[in-house]
Amino acid sequence: MDAATDSPAERAALLAARARAAQPLYYVEDAPEIDDAGYDSALRELKAIEDKDPSLRTPDSPTQRVGGVAAAGFAEVRHLQPMLSLANARDVDELIAWDQRVRRQLQAAGREAATPYVTEPKIDGLAISLVYRTGCSSARDRGDGIIGEDVTANCAPCARCL
Repeated sequence: MDAATDSPAERAALLAARARAAQPLYYVEDAPEIDDAGYDSALRELKAIEDKDPSLRTPDSPTQRVGGVAAAGFAEVRHLQPMLSLANARDVDELIAWDQRVRRQLQAAGREAATPYVTEPKIDGLAISLVYRTGCSSARDRGDGIIGEDVTANCAPCARCL
């Protein structure tokens, strides 16, 4: 089967299965078999299929989740606020669309929509949430966006914490 001959349902199932197989290799075993661009491309294609036919979007679809599960040896912790992503914005138009979605969500929640951003090229690595209370008191990786791993012991203290 290939993209030219698959039905949308078959293609969605194939892309979802490939992404599910790739996730533990990337997030847990640190031994990815496909590069980031290939994985992101497959997820984009899957999302486009699901957007065109929402009946193909399942609750366990890789498009409905962020990241992986906590690795053994790290305590799971709930984020104070969900850790969202830029949804792999690859160009200025996608970044603007993401910004507009964020501003609409903030306005709907009755919060200030004037939000400053700092952007930089993507560097593959760890997304982390740091909480400061008289110095750095906790560090959590993204995990699935709701639950992450407590990696506080792995973080070197900053000059303010010494």
